[in-house]
Parts: sequence; structure tokens; C-alpha cells
Amino acid sequence: MAADRLQKILARRGLASRREAEGWIGAGRVRVNGVVVTELGTRADPAVDRIEVDGVPLPTEGERVTVLLNKPAGYDSTVRDPHAEHTVMELLADLTARVVPVGRLDRDTTGVLLLTNDGDLHNALLHPARGVEKVYAVVVRGLLGPGELGQLVRGVELEDGMTAPAHLGALRRELGRTCFELTLREGRKRQVRRMVQAVGGRVESLRRVSFAGLTTDGLGEGKWRVLEPTEVAALRSAAGAEVAGQAQERSPVTRDREGNP
Repeated sequence: MAADRLQKILARRGLASRREAEGWIGAGRVRVNGVVVTELGTRADPAVDRIEVDGVPLPTEGERVTVLLNKPAGYDSTVRDPHAEHTVMELLADLTARVVPVGRLDRDTTGVLLLTNDGDLHNALLHPARGVEKVYAVVVRGLLGPGELGQLVRGVELEDGMTAPAHLGALRRELGRTCFELTLREGRKRQVRRMVQAVGGRVESLRRVSFAGLTTDGLGEGKWRVLEPTEVAALRSAAGAEVAGQAQERSPVTRDREGNP
């Protein structure tokens, strides 16, 4: 294998996203042949070089696994965070394959969260140019009118720029609340909450009901399952991923689809 950038190697092995890996490199957590590396442009060849993260050798490249988790509230969507009371990795304790979240749902947001050790799929799903659909069920305290809802659809000016056009569906108003589905093709940090706040509302509850067409139907809260090869292929198609990928095996899983022994 030819030499490649360290952050790409770490992502391919399912240790972190490329962005997270860049942070690890900058923090001096990565060594190549015993030498701490902090330059992001550094290249290495895992077939020849000894690569370590926090003193632990790079895991061997195995079968690619992608998991669908029905995330409950109260869990941070991160592999490790000393400030988090709970992370989603606790819910996947019986999964022997090492995976990382595909993007993040904030602590109080529930629903569809994908995790994978397939670096190419991970990056394709999150690439802004791919426009992968994510659907959210939003409950807002107060009654938003046509003007505010129209602004959400057309785009909202946030501190990091104008949001892309969105799609509004399943609208209803009840008991002083506005409930609707919002479909986005981008994924900024706390985007839905910030969009609603920008038009004068406040999100009371938020659930991601779909990611690239995948839902949590039949999957209890806090439970997970490994995606079927046909589902992974559909994800690749939705993200425009060019990498063929490897067939997934059931061997990394010691629980059934509902997370039961």
C-alpha cells in the first residue's frame, strides 16, 4: 500500500473521522515509528510503518461494519469525551468492531444515528456536496406562522452563513405548540435548533426520524443493529460513494437486532 495522510489512515481504520484524527495529530497523540507527529500533511504506510494512537498500535484492517442506533436523550454522540456523563458508545458495548458516529446528534436529540468503521462511507455521507437527506420531527413551543415557517424552508441566516433550502412536512399545531417535519441536506452543529431560534421559536423536542432513508422502525430506544449489505449499498448510492466496500459479517455482533443477548 502506498503512503497516505495519517488522518486518512486513521479514518479508514475506523478510529475517528478525518477531522477528529486531525485533532489527535495536532494534540501529539499519534506516533509513527516511535516519533510523535503533529504535522497534518505527514504520510505513512501502515503496511511498513508502526502507527500508534495514545501508545496503542493501529488496529488491523478488518471487515467494514455500519450500525444503526436508535439514540435516546442524555447520550453524547462521541467516542470519548471526559466531560460527557454518557456517550453512545456505552450503548454499543457488545459490538466488538470499533466504529465512530457519522456526524452528531446533540445530547437531547433522539433518533437515527449511524456509526461505522468505513472511512470512505463516513466521509461521503457527511460531505456537504453530496446533500444526503436527513429528516427531523420538530416540536416548537409556541405557534409559528407562515412567515416563520417559510423562512425555515427558504433559508435562515446563521452565524456560519445562510442555510440551504429545506422541506417542510407533516405540519400541525396543538396545545400551544407547532409540530412539523423538516428535511435538510446539510448537517451543521445544532442546525435545527439554531434555525428555529433564528425565526423566534424554541425547540422543545427534536428527533431524527430518517437518515438517507433509514429509520428506526422496529428498533427500540437505545437499541442498535448492523445494517444489511443491501442497506449499505443504498447508503453508498445516496452519498454518491464510489468505493465498492466489503461485505459485512455478523461476527462482530453478539446481540440480535433489538440489542438483546
